[in-house]
Formats: sequence, C-alpha cells, structure tokens
Amino acid sequence: MSTEAFLIIFIAFWAIITLVPLCFRRFKVPSVIVLLVMGMVIGPNGLGVLNFLAKYLNFLGVDPEVVRSHSLTLINSLGSLGLVFLMTLAGLEADFKLIKSVRKPTIWLSILTFIMPAVAGFLVYFNFVPMDLPGQLLYASLFASHSVGIVFPVIRELKLAKTRFGAAVLISTVITDIGSIVLLAVSVQLKRMQMGTGGTGAVKSLSVFDYINPAVFGNWFVPAFLLIALLYMILACYGANRIGHFARKYLAHDEDALVTFFLFLILLSVLVGEFLGINLVVGAFIAGLGLSKVVKEMGNSALFCKLEGIGYSLLIPFLFISIGMKTDFRLIFNSADNLAIILYTIVCLVGSKVLSGFLAMKFSGFSNGKGLCAGLMTVPQLSATLAAAAIGKDLGMLSDDFFNAIVVLSIVTTLPIPNLVRWVIEKFKLDFSDVGHITPYKLPENTEQDELHW
Repeated sequence: MSTEAFLIIFIAFWAIITLVPLCFRRFKVPSVIVLLVMGMVIGPNGLGVLNFLAKYLNFLGVDPEVVRSHSLTLINSLGSLGLVFLMTLAGLEADFKLIKSVRKPTIWLSILTFIMPAVAGFLVYFNFVPMDLPGQLLYASLFASHSVGIVFPVIRELKLAKTRFGAAVLISTVITDIGSIVLLAVSVQLKRMQMGTGGTGAVKSLSVFDYINPAVFGNWFVPAFLLIALLYMILACYGANRIGHFARKYLAHDEDALVTFFLFLILLSVLVGEFLGINLVVGAFIAGLGLSKVVKEMGNSALFCKLEGIGYSLLIPFLFISIGMKTDFRLIFNSADNLAIILYTIVCLVGSKVLSGFLAMKFSGFSNGKGLCAGLMTVPQLSATLAAAAIGKDLGMLSDDFFNAIVVLSIVTTLPIPNLVRWVIEKFKLDFSDVGHITPYKLPENTEQDELHW
C-alpha cells in the first residue's frame, strides 16, 4: 500500500475517532460505545466504508484488495497495542493500601462477585455447547470480569471514594478482574493445547506449550499452568516494581526517557508472558500493577498523564473500532438460537451480578439499598470484557453468535447503569457517611477523560 493511500485511510479513521464521539457527548453516550458502533458501521459486516475507500483509491495505482487487507492489519495491530495500554492503565490505577480498612466487604465482594457470575457464564455456554471446556471457561471469565473504567468514574462522581463502601467496591473490582484475567489465560491456553493436537497445520503462537506434546502433562496441565501463571505474576510484578524504582532513580530528570523505558518494560513483560502461554492481557495488567507504586511515589501525575495520553488518545480507540468491525449484527436475527443466546447471556449476567453484590454487602453489614447499589455497579461489561471476547473470537473459541451476544451485553449493561445507581441512591435516600470514612482514594486528576467522559 502506498504512503498516500495509507495516509488517507488513517486520516479517515482518525476523523471518525475524533469527531463522532464529540457529537454524542452531549447525550452522555460513552465514547467506547460510539466507537464500537462505528466499527460495526464501517466494517465489512456493516456499510462497508472501508471497502468503499479502498475501491476509490485505485486512482493512486494500488490494488483495492491490498489497501483493504493492509488497512485491517493496521487497525487490528493498533487495537492490540490499545489492549496492552488499556490493561496497563488499569493496573496503574490500582491501590491495595486501602484493603486493611475494608477487609470484610472487600473479601465478600471479591469472592461472591467472581464465583457466582463465573458459574452463571459457565452454565450459559454449557447449555448451548456442552462439549467445549475452553469456551465454557472463557465465557465464565467474561461473566466474572468487572468494568474498571465504569466503576472508577461512577464512584468518583458520586463522591463515594472516601467511604468504606466506595473503597470496597473499587478494590474488589480490581481483585475480581485479576481472577477473571487468570481464568481467561487458562481457557486460552487450553484452547491452544487443543489446536496444537491438530497436526502441522495447527495455528502456532509464541507459547512454549504449543510445541510440547499435551500428553506430557496428562491430567495435570491446569494445576501446572496455574502454578506457572502465579509465579509469573509474582515475579513480573516484583520485577517491574524493582526495575521501575531503579529507572526512576537514574531518569528522574528526563520524564520522556522514563516513559520510553516504562513502555519497554511493559512490552517485555507482555512478551515473557506470551512465551509462557499467558495472554498479553495478564502481562500488561501485572506490569501496570508493579509500576503503580513507582508512579504514585513520584508525587505528580505528569508521568501517568503521558502514558494515559498515549493510550486513550491514540491506541485504545482503535481497540474498540477493531472489535466493532468484527461484529456481524446480521446474524443476530437469523435464528431463534441467536436470540436465545443473547437473552440467556443478558439475564444470567445481570441476575448473577446484582445478586452476588447484594449478598456480599448484606453479609458485610450494609443496608439493602447499598447492597443493590454494589450489585448494580458490577453489572457493566465494557473494556476488558470486549477485549477478552475479541481474543476468544480470534482464536475460534467464541462463535459469531456468542461474540455478538457479548457486544449486545456491553451496550445494554453500560448505558443505563450509572443513572440507575443514582436513582437507587435517591429512591432509598442512602447516606454513606454512616459507615465511616477512610483515607481518600486518590484517582488520577483526569480520570473523567476515561472511556465514559463523565
């Protein structure tokens, strides 16, 4: 593809990323949802805008099919980097110092809001595809994950960050996401092991497990892989923290060089994880978690803002554009089974999330209204869920029916929930000061520039 054709395609996509979300901001529609829908519209399964551009660039002497394929490669590659940044920033925003002051509600929320939705997701997939264990575990991980990018802005806007309630919800969200990410890694590696048994034509990755005969592990593969994943996360987090401190000491007066080094460290952690069969989502999150203390100890948000700017302003939008382009809504109404998958997915996820959050807060001594609020806050499925679903689709773990169900789920659960939480607070006249205050949870000053733009 020529430089001129590349430039025109890139400018066209950048115009969509820049201008379309601005048009919907006044309606408080999350920019992530806007980008997701725009990906559906311009993709090959929508209006085919990309095909149109490729066709009418032939005056430059380039083959339209070459332009189309190269453009898709570009978007998917930038989307993969966007996924790395998304999970890195989620790790950087985590703060476990507050866990001592909210131990009981955090433990109950972390356990129940992980196990109950995971079981629900497993059973939903099992109901339709009973003989696919990797797919069942993947769907369980999708149900168990929370949307960090939704919870943070909502907690902050409602001024709940200083309360025990707010801190418990925030910390349990991070803990649950770690659990869902590990479950995702297990399901992906199980799928890769199955694909590796298909002969020389099987798809290979960087994972060493793709080149090892599965019979070597017998029935011990899952425990062995979990142990490897646990050791990797501990060493990667500790290594990122120690090396980050070392780099800060010698590059403190050159923030640009420090940002560049941190990016190298993050990508190196991701690469090592890929060699061990651990998905890049895990490596990026753990690297961000290890660097979070280093960034916070610097005493200013300039470094975080630079990393956030690269992510949210450049790469992460391409992640959701690429996810939207993989979605084919024409399949939704093709059969009753498609609608049944969507209905089961939405009802079971919302039900399990609300019930698990409600029970966790009740067991911790909170009122019914606050339990309902906590349950509702765990419902939205957006960034990490869509990213994990895209990984599953790329590996053939999720069919178009299940992938489309997750996309519909993300839209249905994201738009109404923040307003519904406000309505519950007003309806029950909830006063969060009655459970005491804790040290403020310091969020980045520009958190509202996150995917929701609250």
